This record gives sequence, structure tokens and C-alpha cells, in this order.
Amino acid sequence: MTSNVTDMETWDAIRARRNVRAYEDRPIPPEHLERILEAAWRTPSSMNEQPWDFVVCTDREALRRLAETWRYARHVGGSAVTVVLVAPLPADQDSRDWIFYDMGQATMQMMLAAADLGIGSSHAALDDQALAREVLGIPEDRFCVGLVAFGHPADRPLRPIERPDRRPLDQVIHRERW
Repeated sequence: MTSNVTDMETWDAIRARRNVRAYEDRPIPPEHLERILEAAWRTPSSMNEQPWDFVVCTDREALRRLAETWRYARHVGGSAVTVVLVAPLPADQDSRDWIFYDMGQATMQMMLAAADLGIGSSHAALDDQALAREVLGIPEDRFCVGLVAFGHPADRPLRPIERPDRRPLDQVIHRERW
């Protein structure tokens, strides 16, 4: 699953990554998509349980319908690719918490791999499990944890952000104690 692509430095990819919700109408090269998917596959998980399956969706009509699964998922309809994160129905709250933690790691790992390639991304939750199940043929013993849309940014390329809109570092970082 490896390729010979031009890479950003890791720190630059971290600083350049931002939520991109408007995409150019062009596909993601197959070798770039494979790298993003490999990043998901390589993600660490609690006790190495790997509670995931990833459904890769490029069909325009399916993307349009997935965009209807939540009011804040509209950007999915215009993406080149959306990866749907699917997990087993959790047995209890503890299992659910770890599934969401692990899926968050997989989401960020894919997003950083994409940023490294100059590909924009944005995640979304979903509310309409039945619609997602219908569109993607998800088995009844699974649920959709979230969606990650990918595409080439329509507005401006990804570049390290010098002054991000973040809370000041000294208000966020607590050393040793609160």
C-alpha cells in the first residue's frame, strides 16, 4: 500500500490540517487514497482490538445520500471520497467509549495522512443510522461511528497556518497540576 508521493514534513502537515468542507470536482489519485486508508489501518487501538471497518464511498449518489444523515454532514455530498467508520454495536458504555476513542484516532490519522498529501478533509457525525445502513448495506450488528470526507480544497491549498484560531497555549496547557 505504499507509494512514491511528495510528502510534507509531519509538523507542517499538523500545522496545515484544517477542516475543509468545499472541494474541487476532481478525484483523489488512487495511490493517495491507498495511503490514507493505510493510515487508518495502521492506527493503534485499545488492546489492539481494531474495532473498525472502513467503507470507502466515491459514488456521487451515495455521497449525496450520506450527506443527509446529519444536518452538519452536507460537505460529504461534494467530497471526492468519504470514508465511513463502522464498528460493532457496543455491549456497554465502556466498550462504546473505547470504540469512539479508537475511531477518533483513526479519523485523525487519516486526516493527517491526507494533509501530508495536500488533500483536505472534514469529519462528521451522523444521526440517521437507518439511512447510512440502507445506502451502504451495513449489517445489523454494526453501526456507523462517523464520516470523514476528503477532497482537494476548493478555496486555497493546505499550508501551515501561522496564527491559528485557537485558545492561547498558556490557557490550555497545565503542567503537573491544574
